[in-house]
Amino acid sequence: MAWKNINPIIENRLFLGNIMAARSTRSVNENRITHILSVCSDQIPAELPEAGISHLRIEVEDVDYADLLIRLPEACRFIDTALRSGGVVLVHCYQGLSRSAAVVVAYMMWSRRIGVTHAMEMVRGARDQIWINPGFHEQLVLFELCQYSPSPSNGIYYNWRTKLDRRLREAGLR
Repeated sequence: MAWKNINPIIENRLFLGNIMAARSTRSVNENRITHILSVCSDQIPAELPEAGISHLRIEVEDVDYADLLIRLPEACRFIDTALRSGGVVLVHCYQGLSRSAAVVVAYMMWSRRIGVTHAMEMVRGARDQIWINPGFHEQLVLFELCQYSPSPSNGIYYNWRTKLDRRLREAGLR
């Protein structure tokens, strides 16, 4: 099966894609995208005010130790607000395989109150090429354990973050 730049996760409402989909005026227009959530630092035309598209950027690297968990509630609210207002959302990262897929899985978990395995199966059923890195997969499990509200005051998040910071210091990454 050929890899696609964009796939519908919720038909005509929520799309998961890569940077090419986000940069393609044709793709954005054909799918009537009104909101874009970028889970990377790459620039896209929709960021320009004249594009008329609501945009949220979550800058996180696609590495096991990047903290996407703390940003998941914000991402879920952005998607939910857009969908409730009749908008159409594209969530993308560079390849559309890991970071953006993790965010869409988190949204499915949050909005439907389902577990990570079920949400991942739903997303993979729509875009079979996803491959969420092990660190983000762990964070999705923690997202569920935190009851979808990780914060520095949440014990589960705090303990995970403390251990992560210790490992990063020991590895010389912080």
